Amino acid sequence: MERQRNISKFILLGFSNDSNTQLFCFVLFLFCYISLLVGNLLILVSIRCSSLFHQPMYYFLSHLSSMDICYTSSVTPKLIADLLVRTKSISYGNCMLQVFAMHFFGSIEIFILTVMAFDRYVAICKPLHYMIIMNRTRCNLLVLAAWAGGAVHSFPQVSMTIRLPFCGPNELDHYFCDIFPLLKVACTDTYITGVLVVANSGMVALVTFVVLVVSYVIILFTLRNHSAEGRRKALSTCGSHITVVVLFFGPSIFAYLRPPTTFSEDKVFALFYTIIAPMFNPLIYTLRNTEMKSAMKKVWCKGIFFPSETHN
Repeated sequence: MERQRNISKFILLGFSNDSNTQLFCFVLFLFCYISLLVGNLLILVSIRCSSLFHQPMYYFLSHLSSMDICYTSSVTPKLIADLLVRTKSISYGNCMLQVFAMHFFGSIEIFILTVMAFDRYVAICKPLHYMIIMNRTRCNLLVLAAWAGGAVHSFPQVSMTIRLPFCGPNELDHYFCDIFPLLKVACTDTYITGVLVVANSGMVALVTFVVLVVSYVIILFTLRNHSAEGRRKALSTCGSHITVVVLFFGPSIFAYLRPPTTFSEDKVFALFYTIIAPMFNPLIYTLRNTEMKSAMKKVWCKGIFFPSETHN
C-alpha cells in the first residue's frame, strides 16, 4: 500500500502565544545562541591554532565544540525566528531533515563525550602508556567511530519517521520536530514505532551514560593512589566533564527513556540538551582549565595585538 501523506507542513506550537513572553524568549534564546557560537568558536580556534591540538583531550574537545555548533544550529535559529512570527510552521521536508540532524549530531556528541571519558581513564589509570595508547591514529579512529555511530543511530530514526502517514492534525506541541510529537499526530497505530524509538534513542542514552558513570567511578577510585596535586588536577578536568555529562544526559534520558508519550514539560527539558548544555560547555571547559586559558590568551591576545610575536 502506498504511504499516505496529505499534509505539506507542520505547525509548531512553541512555548507561548503571549507577545511579551515571546519577546522575552527571543532576547534570551538569541543571547544564548550567540554566546554558544562565540564560546565554542573561541575554543575551536584556540585549540586548532595552538599546541593543544596535538594533545588527545583537546583534540576531542575541538570536535565536541564543532558538534555543539552543528547540533544546536539544527534547532535554535528556527526557534529564534519563529518567536517573531504569529504562525510557526515548518515544511514536511525540513521537519524530516531536522529530525535527522538532531539525532545525527546529538548522538555524535554523546559518543565523543564517551571517547573523552576513555581518554581521561587512560591518562589517569595508565599514565605511562598514555601517548602510546592515545596516538593520533587511534584518536582519528575514535572520532570516525563516533560519526559512524551517529549514522547508525540516526538513519533508522528518520527512516521510521518518514514511513509514518500524516493525513490529519498537523500541530506539534513542541518548538522543533521531534519523533514523539510526530508519532502523536500520525494517522496510524504508532505503538511499535514508539517502542523502537525508545529502544534506539533511550538505550543509546542510557548505555553511554552507564559507561560514563562506571569509567568515572574507576577513575575516582584510582585517584586515591595519586599525590594531592595530581588528584586536584585530575579532579578539575574530570569535574568539568562530569558537569557536561549530567547537564546533557539527565534531560535526554528523561525525554527518550520512557513510554512514547508527550508531556508539556518536554519543551522545557529539551532546552537543556539543545541550548543550555551546549552554551555552558565552553565555560565549563575553560574556567577551571589553566592550559585552555593560557592557549586562548596566546592565540587571541598575542595574535591580535602582537601578531609578529606569534611567528618568532
